[in-house]
Amino acid sequence: MNARERRESADERGGASAEARGLKGARRDEGKRWRRKVFGSVMKGVLIAATLVALVLLVVLLYDVWTDGSESLSADFITSFPSRFASRAGILPALLGSLWIIAITAVVSFPLGVATAIWLEEYAPRNRLRTIIQTNIANLAGVPSIVYGILGLAVFVRAFALGRSIMAGALTLVLLILPVIVIAAQEAIRAVPNSYRLGAYALGATRWQTTRHHVLPAAMPGILTGTILALSRAIGETAPLIMIGAVGFVSFKPQGVLDQFTVLPIQIFDWVSRPQPEFHALAAAGIIVLLAVLLSMNLIAILLRNYFQRRNEG
Repeated sequence: MNARERRESADERGGASAEARGLKGARRDEGKRWRRKVFGSVMKGVLIAATLVALVLLVVLLYDVWTDGSESLSADFITSFPSRFASRAGILPALLGSLWIIAITAVVSFPLGVATAIWLEEYAPRNRLRTIIQTNIANLAGVPSIVYGILGLAVFVRAFALGRSIMAGALTLVLLILPVIVIAAQEAIRAVPNSYRLGAYALGATRWQTTRHHVLPAAMPGILTGTILALSRAIGETAPLIMIGAVGFVSFKPQGVLDQFTVLPIQIFDWVSRPQPEFHALAAAGIIVLLAVLLSMNLIAILLRNYFQRRNEG
């Protein structure tokens, strides 16, 4: 066998070996794809099952609340004051107290949270101070609500001499939800494409003009989503308001921010803790009212979010 024949034989063996390696690699890739497909199908089934379980539990809970409280739900129930007689008891002071509390909480927490997020994302230098602030905000978002109640009692009720008032309760809830709003607003601002900023800078806009006219409108849907989630948590809180002295029985309508108050969750808790079944039915009716207020808040937030999305797309 001459040199040419030996080279041809070696090339044939090399080609056969490369073909075998290619077939082996193709089988290996096909096996990986099959495993990924099976794993994806299994996880999809698990997630769908978990979602269905949650939906079924929610439907059962809502049905149980509705069947227990629908008979007690009426115009007189909405417009009456609490009473030791179940047939005369109503939820008006608690409803007004919740509306007062959530309105003040939203008015104070939203601008503070968004302004903090803007400073952290658009203005703050990337140094140790920013890292410390960011870490503390993340930690505060996980602090139990009762701790905020103790803080509100010490600061707003006693140090600022606001007493056991609507303002003290609202400011306590502001402390509770402010870290959540800051984090949600930061994520929304961070998600805005950097090309928005660069385009504005190229046209001579200042940093504030860029943030106000380009970054904030694009981030507003995400900011509103995070805000409504935080406010939804605030409207259902009981522990911090009990700590600052919200009472379970209020027989008058609050007229100002320094009046005493109660809120829907505390009133519901007061009725549930009584042994008479009639008050349990009133508690279920109160839950329906609380859900109606919460859904109304969500509806307003969805309408605002859709408005900003349409304006950005237009």
